[in-house]
Amino acid sequence: MRSWMVCVAMLAATSIAHADAVDTLREFVREVKSGRADFTQTVTAVDSGRHKVSRGHFEFLRPNRFRFVYTKPFEQTIVADGQKVWIYDADLNQASSRRLAQALGSTPAALLAGGNLEQDFVLSPQPSQGGLDWALATPRLAEGSFKSLRVGFKGKDLAAVEIVDSFGQRSLLQFGAFSANVALTAEQFRFVPPAGADVIEQ
Repeated sequence: MRSWMVCVAMLAATSIAHADAVDTLREFVREVKSGRADFTQTVTAVDSGRHKVSRGHFEFLRPNRFRFVYTKPFEQTIVADGQKVWIYDADLNQASSRRLAQALGSTPAALLAGGNLEQDFVLSPQPSQGGLDWALATPRLAEGSFKSLRVGFKGKDLAAVEIVDSFGQRSLLQFGAFSANVALTAEQFRFVPPAGADVIEQ
């Protein structure tokens, strides 16, 4: 799946806006304990520049619980239950899992659903773009699967995450109808493989 960034007369104003984007990200991680949204994911290939578009919805509950449900063009579900991360492919009727610590690390999902923002990422401001205020989060550990991600906010609402992986591939997640601090329980993130599914546990 895989990710996430003027003239001299405007310099002071843009500096304030940039700082606000980093502060908004910190506040989001600190104050937003759960959330739900629709998403559109656009993956751009490095060599051809071709786009692959997927759609679905996601929700999360801190700490370390989230669910991405891809509905188009293929059905796939990714669930973190607090202990493991499960990936279920409906077409193959196959479920695989990995321990949470191995699967997350300094990943975009860890940024959204985890709680170690300053420990795992170096934050820096980015220019406003496309009507959004952006903050750049670069993982402190360089051996991960992605180079950087940008988090975009519209006001205080999470609007986009742009990820650049270690191969230079770019993935843009755009969120719609985001709702913060919705009523979710840990039980809602429990994953049970469907009957007859092949299960691969790592």
